[in-house]
Amino acid sequence: MTKQQNTIKGLDSNSPSDHTNLEITSSANPAAVITTDVAIQVEKISERQRQIKATVQIPQPVEKIWNILTDYEALVEFIPNLAKSRLLEHPQGGIRLEQIGSQSLLNFKFCARVVLDLEELFPKAINFQMVEGDFKGFSGSWCLEPYSLGAAQGTNLCYTIQVWPKLTMPISIIENRLSKDLRLNLLAIRQRVEALPS
Repeated sequence: MTKQQNTIKGLDSNSPSDHTNLEITSSANPAAVITTDVAIQVEKISERQRQIKATVQIPQPVEKIWNILTDYEALVEFIPNLAKSRLLEHPQGGIRLEQIGSQSLLNFKFCARVVLDLEELFPKAINFQMVEGDFKGFSGSWCLEPYSLGAAQGTNLCYTIQVWPKLTMPISIIENRLSKDLRLNLLAIRQRVEALPS
């Protein structure tokens, strides 16, 4: 058992400092709840596995958002709680990315590391699968879908992850933490895209 896994055991999922105004729905039949323009959907796959989906509308073209998402090493500049994001050499010449998330909860420092293999399907999707890391399983995708509303052009951006924590990580804390983080991450991406010159 690593030190990282030990620290999360001391967390209290009912702590006021970890509350969020984002309502989370978790059941076999998920329902989306929209708060500040981000829809979060949590599905219980099994007792310790969850699928979490976050969706946001960004009034910018797909290509602009794609360029932000695929500038992998620059993600650390604006994604909250992302401490590290660096490309690694891939044995088959693909895209391999190491990411470390870090945050303090109740005076505990919690870090989670994943090494992901990515598949880019321009301009529609980026799929990823963990090949090494602090979870039993971690995979998902970014999906980009253009929309038009009158003369306005934009993109529906959807981020979906399937997560399977190790036994030392309480699933309720992981679920709540990831749901909150995904909402913040999508808002950060929208702000980053809209701050760029047209």
